[in-house]
Amino acid sequence: MTATPDLSPPRLASPDLLRSVFRQHAAGVAVITAQGEDPVGFTATSLNSAAAEPPLVSFGVGTSSSSWPVLAETDHVGVHILGEHQKDLAATFARSGADRFAPPTSWRTGPEGVPVLDGVLAWLVCRVIARVPAGDHRLVIAQAVVGDPAGGGRPLLYHQGRFNALRD
Repeated sequence: MTATPDLSPPRLASPDLLRSVFRQHAAGVAVITAQGEDPVGFTATSLNSAAAEPPLVSFGVGTSSSSWPVLAETDHVGVHILGEHQKDLAATFARSGADRFAPPTSWRTGPEGVPVLDGVLAWLVCRVIARVPAGDHRLVIAQAVVGDPAGGGRPLLYHQGRFNALRD
């Protein structure tokens, strides 16, 4: 195996460096929802399966996010895996100040009172078990309670600052 020569000198760690590096990492797109006085939600590319037994997921949320005050207090969250047909939905939940639950967003009140989005590839309702400080974010760890994996279709990805579909 031949090493590829570095094209530029390494840069010191910074928020810009981290963003630049992770633009090279394709990630699945999810929407996290919760119910407060009004429903809240945001687009997340930080969703991970944390453990199988018990079934745990984790995701990051910025403490400056408009959703954080509800997520800081709620017992349950919705986790939605978006399909390639849902670029507009992902953009709506990523946009600051948007009325994310207004039409054309289609949703219903699901188990534990959590907003559940319609037409997604899969969804879970999870019980929050930890909120771990991580810089200007919190890592939320939640245990799956109920869900549905049967939406069908192909996943939406986020890469190079854009929503994309899988290519064969």
